[in-house]
Amino acid sequence: MTTGVFGGAFDPPHLGHLALVRGALERFDFERLLVVPVGDPPHKTVATPAEIRCRLAELAFAGMPQLEISRIELEPGGPRFTIDTLRLLSESHDDLTLLVGADQFAGFRNWREPDAILELARLAVASRPGYEEEALSPVLAALVQPERVSFFPIPAHPVSSEQIRARAHDGLPIDDLIPSAVAAEIARLGLYKR
Repeated sequence: MTTGVFGGAFDPPHLGHLALVRGALERFDFERLLVVPVGDPPHKTVATPAEIRCRLAELAFAGMPQLEISRIELEPGGPRFTIDTLRLLSESHDDLTLLVGADQFAGFRNWREPDAILELARLAVASRPGYEEEALSPVLAALVQPERVSFFPIPAHPVSSEQIRARAHDGLPIDDLIPSAVAAEIARLGLYKR
């Protein structure tokens, strides 16, 4: 079974995340797509507890075909790197494709065990204006198995979770940057306020 894997902190999930998943579902023939909220990201600090971020992801991606929210990263045990998650997932899934944004792929050689990641999963890189495929060719050229990397286009969504948190903190509207169900849950819980 061909399985896509899209991980992230989702603090909060936004329209850029949805555009990436939609683009991947249009481009690749996944039988299943796992969204994996990271419980304890090793490279960033999160503002919101893992269970709440998982709930926000569930709301954001609700109704998308073939999509499941995986709780594998929410299990206790400290920070887990992408390679750790893929090793766990490969025990029950044969054909994995890891979805990443072009901005993440630009730093892929600095990830923990990048070539081992490509042993366990193909990489599907969402290219968007500002991160064209040609600009990423040095990263691709440095990989042992560059043939396991595919690019697919998505529209530009100049938004980040950090910007959304800052706007919410300052009392500015965020409804045009995130799915409406996520906006409603953020308001209900009073997340990201001063």
